[in-house]
Amino acid sequence: MYNPTVARLTYRALLGRRRAALLFVLPGLLILLATAVRVLNGADDQIAADVLGGFALATMVPLIGVIAGTGAIGPEIDDGSIVYLLSKPVKRPTIIMTKLIVAISVTMMFSALPTFVAGFILNGNGRQLAISYTVAALVASIAYSALFLLLGTVSRHAVVIGLVYALVWETLFGSLVAGARTLSVQQWALAVAQKVGDGSMVTSDVGLTLAVSLLVGVTVVATWYAGQKLRTLTLAGEE
Repeated sequence: MYNPTVARLTYRALLGRRRAALLFVLPGLLILLATAVRVLNGADDQIAADVLGGFALATMVPLIGVIAGTGAIGPEIDDGSIVYLLSKPVKRPTIIMTKLIVAISVTMMFSALPTFVAGFILNGNGRQLAISYTVAALVASIAYSALFLLLGTVSRHAVVIGLVYALVWETLFGSLVAGARTLSVQQWALAVAQKVGDGSMVTSDVGLTLAVSLLVGVTVVATWYAGQKLRTLTLAGEE
């Protein structure tokens, strides 16, 4: 279920000059913000939690997921170049799985690692905050990548829809509206992080069992459906 050639082409597309620049912006802002906060306020556990939860997990991770998830396949479908890949003797579920693995790895690299560094800058991993939010970023990266990869296969407006979801649902409703938190990837990831770290500083409105079930379920269903949608794409001359 993994094809090295497809992976190489996908990495090249995601890490090209334009997209790589976008991927570096948010992590760079997080590190700058963490450094400024530490210089101005010193090591403060609550401020560290606010920065890591409010910016890193609620904003940076889903936005990077949008860039990596939709970028792994959306542009190929939009410009029609996907037909060249589909004409090769590679099973379509293998294409989807390979692109998902690439999207996950890129999202993790550009979100979890900066979160870990920012956590140490902010308070030296006091109260296990750096570790907790890094785990949350890692877990969320998987679900976001699957969701946005699916979005890239079903809509030509995947980036716009993904940005609305990331900025409105996850950043705003997922953080502020109690009823919406149950359906927030951010809250599911926080439930896992709460188990790993200091439960008094990292909390979630969703129980661990439900959170894990939803994370796994969403990832599996989104990946399966993306594979099904790719199967419906036909090449010229196919019957």
